[in-house]
Amino acid sequence: MIELRDVSLAYAGRMDKVLALEGASLHVKKGEFAAVVGPSGCGKSTLMKLVTGLIKPTLGSVHVAGEEVRGPVKMAGMAFQNANLLPWRTVHDNILLPLEIVEPYRSQFRSRKSEYHDRVENLLSLVGLSGFGNRFPWELSGGMQQRASLCRSLVHEPSLLMLDEPFAALDAFTREELWCVLRDVWQRLNFTVILVTHDLREAVFLADTVHVMSARPGRIINTRQVTFPRPRSLDLCYEKEFTDIVQDLRHKIAEVRKS
Repeated sequence: MIELRDVSLAYAGRMDKVLALEGASLHVKKGEFAAVVGPSGCGKSTLMKLVTGLIKPTLGSVHVAGEEVRGPVKMAGMAFQNANLLPWRTVHDNILLPLEIVEPYRSQFRSRKSEYHDRVENLLSLVGLSGFGNRFPWELSGGMQQRASLCRSLVHEPSLLMLDEPFAALDAFTREELWCVLRDVWQRLNFTVILVTHDLREAVFLADTVHVMSARPGRIINTRQVTFPRPRSLDLCYEKEFTDIVQDLRHKIAEVRKS
């Protein structure tokens, strides 16, 4: 589904160029849940922008679904640390927004409006927000806003979902609650996921594969398969095998921070 081939990316700075990625390679299979972890500033968010076509590599190539990425990838949905819901629109209308502004949905919006509204209501039900579609974002808790943001990223039925620290601003209890929401939505809808996170427990609980990045300039230095059977319960997080994997990943990141 996703392939980065020896990708390097240099940002132009005020004085000189900043090399964010160097020789980074990554492979993610269709339907896989992949997580990317690493020290701050290693290029995790840059990697996401490359995969979605928001920026172009300086060297190397990026392929999604067998095609080289040369512009924004329409099959991708994205969610970020901040929900970024428009305060003057209801939750329902915030979720509907991508279908109003992105082709080919925009040109079909009037003729398929009823279908699109049903799609929003189905997503709200899926993430536990039934009955909240007519509320405004400021009437919701942070966790509820993130649920709505997840719905918005999925409303155009993407085959690829890119998540950049989507739960980092939430308290521990709400964060774990949303892990389970994402787990259930992914297993039901069967899309491909790349999750960028600093939370190693989050990565191991959710992902099939965890990729560890080096310090800047970033590259993938280790890939760990997570083979716990699904569906996974939060009780798994307290088992020794789980904590051993988390500790092993933590040691690897500590090593690259020193290098």
